[in-house]
Amino acid sequence: MPSWLHQLDRLYPVRYSAWLLCLIAALAAAASWAFGLSGPLLPLLFGLLSLVGLMDTLQTKRSVLRNYPVIGHLRFLLEFIRPEIRQYFIEADSEAAPFSRQQRSLVYQRAKGDPDKRPFGTQRDVNASGYEWINHSLAPTRLDSHDFRITIGEGRAQPYEASVFNISAMSFGALSANAILALNEGARKGNFAHDTGEGSISVHHRTHGGDLIWEIGSGYFGCRNDDGSFSAERFEANARDPQVKLIELKLSQGAKPGHGGVLPGPKVTAEIAQARGVPIGVDCVSPAAHSAFGTPIELLRFVDKLRNLSGGKPTGFKLCIGHPWEWFAIAKAMLETGIVPDFIVVDGAEGGTGAAPLEFTDHVGAPLQEGLLLVHNTLVGLNLRERVKIGCAGKVVSAFDIARMMALGADWCNSARGFMFALGCIQAQACHTGHCPTGVTTQDPKRQQALVVPDKAERVYRYHQNTLKALQELVQAAGLHHPGEISAAHIVHRINKHEVKLLINMLPFVKPGALLGGELPGNVFTVYWPLASAHSFAPQGTVGRIS
Repeated sequence: MPSWLHQLDRLYPVRYSAWLLCLIAALAAAASWAFGLSGPLLPLLFGLLSLVGLMDTLQTKRSVLRNYPVIGHLRFLLEFIRPEIRQYFIEADSEAAPFSRQQRSLVYQRAKGDPDKRPFGTQRDVNASGYEWINHSLAPTRLDSHDFRITIGEGRAQPYEASVFNISAMSFGALSANAILALNEGARKGNFAHDTGEGSISVHHRTHGGDLIWEIGSGYFGCRNDDGSFSAERFEANARDPQVKLIELKLSQGAKPGHGGVLPGPKVTAEIAQARGVPIGVDCVSPAAHSAFGTPIELLRFVDKLRNLSGGKPTGFKLCIGHPWEWFAIAKAMLETGIVPDFIVVDGAEGGTGAAPLEFTDHVGAPLQEGLLLVHNTLVGLNLRERVKIGCAGKVVSAFDIARMMALGADWCNSARGFMFALGCIQAQACHTGHCPTGVTTQDPKRQQALVVPDKAERVYRYHQNTLKALQELVQAAGLHHPGEISAAHIVHRINKHEVKLLINMLPFVKPGALLGGELPGNVFTVYWPLASAHSFAPQGTVGRIS
């Protein structure tokens, strides 16, 4: 939006223009009818449209209609007739777009509590390359609950019984205050965790008291000195809050790994400044690298320091896999120091709800499958897997997504886009403009009023509950008792029209203790493991070629 139009929008919301035109047209038509120049049809028509606009601004269920009265109904009209126009406007576009729409549709249904059952069989081409399914059992189980949980930080002073499905990192500042309030209230009601993102803990995170995963990035927001360095005193003050359940050190993220970021000064409001511990109206810089450590050993000592300062809360780190030798260097540091994180969250490059340069979103970082499998295999190969829980994130939306990631080694999954859809996000891709039509990613107080917190919190809760109920049905159908029992032997992948393989036969899996012996398993370990050093992130030699 041009600056002059943005200023006009402050005086009169341009998004109300359709409603205003209806009001003007109604008055003009009424005057014309009064002077006998026309009949009553037009005044009645525009009067009804004006009334619709008024009702749109007063209702609380649909954010789009509250921000765009009258004209917003076009969006729901197209949604209503979507099945009939799909073959003309959707299937001809690309394979990616329908999949995204299918994801949104599934989340909307579960968030609203609508039935998600479909007639006439699968809507996917079961003979297409890449199609996957989970094998079922002729002796299905019967489970009493869908509230699947795992223990993170077992043996620590304050272990956490976590849901297997939680809200991924999204900061206040990237999301609106109302979005944070709704997410946290939904998390509180459903007893699952809400990751703060690196923007730290705001007043909106604290309002409802939902469980928090405090993510700490390279800017050390919420625990920084005035010069941007880490402050142990400020960290301890926040970390010991009972609402904080896990401490997560962010090394990199799937959206833009190795990039860093800047929140321009004009966007640093008083609320954002208070949460992050930065000056109001001054550029807020998140560096690409951390200043509190510079080597793998220093990283693990910093993790141990955070754990001690927090009072023994489970502490770990999040990363998107880049150079394999850097991850291997961290693994070697675990062996050398004996310091092991309580958890590791693997972020896939295909994930990320925030704005990022196109080249980073499309071509930097390892996808979730490769990153997750590498981390899982390394820990298995070092006999450390039982001591470290693994979380993951990257376009995880459905129960099958969760099941598949657990088959690859995850203990739990996080979702960002799924919960954004539950809030009402329509993927307008205006997140970075401040003009989000649903009030999810804007700091404009008028626009975010469209997001009614009690209603959207209930949708967040229902989406979580209904997704776990769907996961329960998958686990039962497979004859299992917990999604943690799902393995790569349960998931089948179609290679081509005439060939399918179990994931366990298609992907490389390392045997326990394999990295502690003399022979390295697989090309990735053979080439990159010797390059890794616990004392440096730099490769110790020449990077070779995987044959």
